Amino acid sequence: MQARTSYCGLSHGLSSLLNSVTSKRCHRHVKVCATVALLTLLGLPARSQETPDLTQKSLEDLMNIEVTSVSRKEQKTSQAAAAVFVISREDIRRSGALSIPDLLRMVPGLDVAQIDASKWAITARGFNGQYSDKLLVLIDGRAVYNPIFAGVFWDSQNVPLDSIERIEVIRGPGAAIWGSNAVNGVINIITRKADDTQGGYVAAGLGYIGTGPETIGYGGKARHLGAFRAYAEGFHYNSLPTFTGIDGRDDWRLVHGGFRTDSTLSAKDSLTTEGEVYAGNAGEFTLTPLSLQPPVTATVALHDIYSGWNALIRWNRIISSRSDTSLQVYFDRTNRGDTTYALGLNTFDIDFQHHILWGTRQDIVWGLGYRVSSDDTSPTLRIVFTPNDRVTQLFSSFVQDEVALRRDRLHLSLGARVEHNSYTGFDVEPSARLVWTPDSKNMAWGAVSGADRTPSRSDTDIRVNYTALPGPGGVPVLVSIFGNPNFRNERLTAFEAGYRNTWTSRFSLDSTIFYNRYRDLVSVEPGATRIETNPAPAHLLVPESFGNGLHGETHGIELFANWKVASFWTLSPGYSFFSMHLHPFAGSQDFTDAAGTEGGSPDHKAQLRSSMSLPWNLQWNASAYFVNRLPAVSIPSYTRLDTNLIWHAGERVSISVAGQNLLKNLHPEYSGPNSTVQPGLMRRAGYAKITWSF
Repeated sequence: MQARTSYCGLSHGLSSLLNSVTSKRCHRHVKVCATVALLTLLGLPARSQETPDLTQKSLEDLMNIEVTSVSRKEQKTSQAAAAVFVISREDIRRSGALSIPDLLRMVPGLDVAQIDASKWAITARGFNGQYSDKLLVLIDGRAVYNPIFAGVFWDSQNVPLDSIERIEVIRGPGAAIWGSNAVNGVINIITRKADDTQGGYVAAGLGYIGTGPETIGYGGKARHLGAFRAYAEGFHYNSLPTFTGIDGRDDWRLVHGGFRTDSTLSAKDSLTTEGEVYAGNAGEFTLTPLSLQPPVTATVALHDIYSGWNALIRWNRIISSRSDTSLQVYFDRTNRGDTTYALGLNTFDIDFQHHILWGTRQDIVWGLGYRVSSDDTSPTLRIVFTPNDRVTQLFSSFVQDEVALRRDRLHLSLGARVEHNSYTGFDVEPSARLVWTPDSKNMAWGAVSGADRTPSRSDTDIRVNYTALPGPGGVPVLVSIFGNPNFRNERLTAFEAGYRNTWTSRFSLDSTIFYNRYRDLVSVEPGATRIETNPAPAHLLVPESFGNGLHGETHGIELFANWKVASFWTLSPGYSFFSMHLHPFAGSQDFTDAAGTEGGSPDHKAQLRSSMSLPWNLQWNASAYFVNRLPAVSIPSYTRLDTNLIWHAGERVSISVAGQNLLKNLHPEYSGPNSTVQPGLMRRAGYAKITWSF
């Protein structure tokens, strides 16, 4: 089961939302493009939303972009004791990407592989799969990690790319700050303030991949509300072929809309509110049992239909020049399902944080949090949760103290997060980080930290019936996997070190090495075959269950650089090496998952991105990504080449053409046991896009 989306494109995607998301092709997108082009030619007055060109920035400026994800306070990337990479607004605009997962390909060390038209396997430092359970993803502080399936449904996390300020990606544990499940990495998507998106915005796209995204947005100011923006967006992406060459029937549609306001309550108080509503569906081929009498299992075409809404409010207060607080509250409702499963999930979260400078050498951040999730599921022949409905709670607190051992030279950060969850009780996740900055051009850091992945509903309460087939004497046989009520936390102890430097005004380098030790990793243990009467009729059950039977270690290196070849041209190469070794504990009978997991992440990856500003208001960008083979899932190595040309027709209008996967048509990126759907083949594609701001 994986998330899929239903969209048709803004031209008639908005009416689609009112009609529960139709599956019709959007024919009016041509009118949208033509209208915008006509308005451009007529030279209608418009308001420019200027974007700084990062090719004109010095490398020192790029190394000093401020981030908040490492320690939940603003600090420069050159001073952050973590493997952090920032996708800036200019990077997004130049990328030619149509989705957040495609944007994430530019992060060195991050493993991004598309499964079919609407699903991705995304992780950092191993353990990749359709549900990558060791990566925490946030959007403006709202966690989108699903507590039922322990992962992210990327099909429903569609923020309009023009409204994103930056994406901060931490490779490595961030649990001491962000809590459990921030094991191998944290992705923090930060949207632009409403003050920065004043005026109107229209975008429309068309290409071989489908229609859209087609976006309309407007920002303004209200007397008592402050600055605001509202948007609506939709798209329809075509299906991909399968390994056998047939239509994968996995076309993806989505329509969503939202708003954000930023209000100044007083000289010391500010308030942010934002919300979103969405509806979508996407197709897939899935192997599932259809009946027990007679026993039939088949690969069937399904449509995963989902919808939801969320609302967030955040109050920031400046107590003094040395102290500030933040209080954030959000609610999230999600529904999704197809003919083989159905679920609903409510999440309420409240988070308080206090940042204070103590004396002349200490910088302290501490906070408290509470989250409650309630779900409702419907049993089917394929999937059953026991109990059908469950409420879980999470209590948390954290503290981090950064001590200046030597001002402007040597800083030590000590922190820990204490949590209590409904599955395993209390949990402590500590961290110690040291930063040495000998001069303005060099910086070295090291860290030792712990992180845990806590159990989800699918670890403890689920039953998945995989296969029904005829057995001896005509007795049906059902092969099933069960959750384990005694499932323990998966635990990590991580050792990291990094070095950043700006060799010259034209070249900078960021390097990281890491060694991770894991224990109590998930395994699949065989059970005793037995006769079962429920579900009817009586049949022979071949059970398996989740356990904590594996342990192991990973290590690797991650490098990326920025080279200003000329004032108008920047090259950004990157390389990562990764190695994993997993072993079963004594007594474990899982002898297949270790090899499958080890071979499910590439050991070598390389990239080269080029950004060039040309005369006549043209910008040419190209990205090449090499990914080594995945031996466990029979995916050969491949090189992906994307390129785009952007023409700024004026201050307010830009037109772009882009090509994706240009080197080879029809190649796979991911397949294997950590996916529940039949994968597709990525194909060569092109599209054109026009944007108009007013």
